[in-house]
Amino acid sequence: MKSRSILITGCSSGIGYAAAVGLQQRGHQVVASCRNIDDVNRLRSEGLTCVQLDLEDSASIEQGLAQCLQHTGGRLDALFNNGAFGLPGAVEDLSRDALRDQFETNVFGWLELTNRVLPIMRDQGSGRIIQNSSVLGFVALPYRGAYVASKFALEGLSDTLRLELNGSGIHVALIEPGPIESRFRANAEKAFHRYIRPERSAHAEQYAAMQERLQKKGHATAFTLPAEAVLDKLIHALESERPRIRYYVTTPTYLFGYLKRLLSSRMVDRMMLAVSGNGKR
Repeated sequence: MKSRSILITGCSSGIGYAAAVGLQQRGHQVVASCRNIDDVNRLRSEGLTCVQLDLEDSASIEQGLAQCLQHTGGRLDALFNNGAFGLPGAVEDLSRDALRDQFETNVFGWLELTNRVLPIMRDQGSGRIIQNSSVLGFVALPYRGAYVASKFALEGLSDTLRLELNGSGIHVALIEPGPIESRFRANAEKAFHRYIRPERSAHAEQYAAMQERLQKKGHATAFTLPAEAVLDKLIHALESERPRIRYYVTTPTYLFGYLKRLLSSRMVDRMMLAVSGNGKR
């Protein structure tokens, strides 16, 4: 197997961390990145090559990529865009600042980093842009509007980019996980308290149930898988001669992907409301 150089964002925990460790163990040249310097130092102490890169900061993106290229000798075979967070809340309670914050990390930062990497890959005549999307990149759940919007946007940009890169030797792949073991709920709770005022909302009852769910210990659902489940798909997207356009991960993704093709939009709405307990799950 040919060793490839890959930059991975959002490696402090969860999917990004599992990806960095797993790909390095397979012999690939991994450059992990984290937003916080304490996480950077921790990963370095564990034997990973790690740079600081904050997706909300253009200067940090430029500096982080430059440091990555120093490690790889100017070559980059793949980029795994992974760093993201979720902002729960009803759409009618989302301010412009809240939605902007969600998109700065989940969309704008990914786009800027990707666009900085593409000229390198064009010069090489090859490369992989692998996007960690979500089941919520093609179906919606209530009270996840900001996150859903960011993932729908990511999927649209990725599909368009794939068409525009046709014949360039650069492949674009989307990985679409459902529930995965991570710090996602803890980070989502912080974002919720930063931007949402439940006491002023018509959705106060749903918010009370939501906060209880976010604080719950253990798995979010019975279908939750370890982060290594995403690693398996990432390995195929990185190493396969012809990577797939989309990779489903977890039972809910397969189920909702199938039912969305089969059912009417109204039936899908009923299904998603039932799954979410009308927003209480």
